[in-house]
Amino acid sequence: MSGLVIAISREFGSGGRQVGERLAQELGVAFYDKALIHLAVAKSGFDPVTFEKAEEEAASKFLFNLTIGSCVSAGGFPHVSVPISDQVFFAQTKAIEEIGARGGCVVIGRCSTYILRNVPGRLRVFVYGETKDRLRRIVEEYGVPAREAEAKMAKMDRARANYHQHYTDEAWGAAHSYDLSVNTSHTGVDGAVRVIRALCC
Repeated sequence: MSGLVIAISREFGSGGRQVGERLAQELGVAFYDKALIHLAVAKSGFDPVTFEKAEEEAASKFLFNLTIGSCVSAGGFPHVSVPISDQVFFAQTKAIEEIGARGGCVVIGRCSTYILRNVPGRLRVFVYGETKDRLRRIVEEYGVPAREAEAKMAKMDRARANYHQHYTDEAWGAAHSYDLSVNTSHTGVDGAVRVIRALCC
């Protein structure tokens, strides 16, 4: 499994992270999610708080519109500055590319399905689920109060879609952007792992 590269994108509450983590354990390969931030931080000089804030801002279409093409003036001549959110994305992209080049990994989120699309033998997976099952997981496993779960789910999905569509030429969740889509409402987490393993082993 040393050269295996699996990139996973997922709906909030679908169990996609659990699928990726369990898959990596069973295959004996590295697992990357938030660790990507730390890798990028080490190479870019940004502190983790800056990374977190930039990602939150990048998820908002309104803030995208404010930051894209922002100008600053130097010596009387305006020039285009690069928004912090874009600098963060570029740093993360570099880290993901290096991870993919080494192989033997499962990578979660952060446009990894797009960034690693040209890696030979890669498998790009989208994990999703039915609303009722996602809400149950958000409440029972993620600890979100029931009255807030639906709004939280919608907010997180919207943020992920905005982030993906801003930085790529793909629609988040669209079938043609992935090699496999798995509905955990039908498979469960264990079943999803078995399905993915069947394609890569």
